[in-house]
Amino acid sequence: MARHPAVAGQFYPGTLTELKTLLDRLIPSEEFKTEAYGLVSPHAGYLYSGAIAGKTFSQVKIPPKVIILGPNHHGYGHDAAIYSHGEWQTPLGNTPVATDLVQEILIAGPDFAADELAHRFEHSLEVQLPFIQYLAPEAAIVPICVGHLALNTLIALGEALGEVISRHGREILMVASSDMTHYESGKSAREKDALAIEKMLELDPVGLYRTVTDNRISMCGVMPVTLMLIAARKAGAQRARLVEYGNSGDVTGDQSEVVGYAGLVIERDGAAG
Repeated sequence: MARHPAVAGQFYPGTLTELKTLLDRLIPSEEFKTEAYGLVSPHAGYLYSGAIAGKTFSQVKIPPKVIILGPNHHGYGHDAAIYSHGEWQTPLGNTPVATDLVQEILIAGPDFAADELAHRFEHSLEVQLPFIQYLAPEAAIVPICVGHLALNTLIALGEALGEVISRHGREILMVASSDMTHYESGKSAREKDALAIEKMLELDPVGLYRTVTDNRISMCGVMPVTLMLIAARKAGAQRARLVEYGNSGDVTGDQSEVVGYAGLVIERDGAAG
């Protein structure tokens, strides 16, 4: 069964030629790439956040399997929903779901569930896929849509996911999809987002969750990023770095009301080359 694009022609170009041409421009050519446990990438329209997403993806080696974790903006389906089989389509082609890895994750984490409804209209995972297809056309994916979960549930899910990743080593990359502060001034967004980015750089998932909650930071992907950080730490991650931070006002020229975007990489030790 194929999952058809929900936002092609809206968040990113809807034709092969236009999309490839844009990705050629958004993804820099990097001679040295890092092996990573995971990355954080924004999911707005490519006009606004595509350059930060492209720069972030360009700096990592894309392994054979990619787990994409995104927030559930629509509220449909299970709160930890895995698209368990078939293919995902974009104008660049079809990418298979890594069904064996899906089953392993479902067994390891009973709070996960095979559920396609949560993914039907969700853009946060879909907009990451063309970057993966462009850089690693043979890769398979595990799409996980994350709703509003209690911290203890996120910890349990992250620990389970981290155990699976530990067994597979460098064969898996996690991509956590998130924008940062929404619809505040550029100054306010930078100040609030700096608090959240500090916790991500410290690999402090509990601190991130609480910082976003306590400071009312409208970071829509705090759940999937928290889950990814828990899994990465469980698998052995020790450091992260910020690739770039910006906001929509950098594109429009209007800093009065912006959405913030951050690209981060959670690196593996001894992984550059």
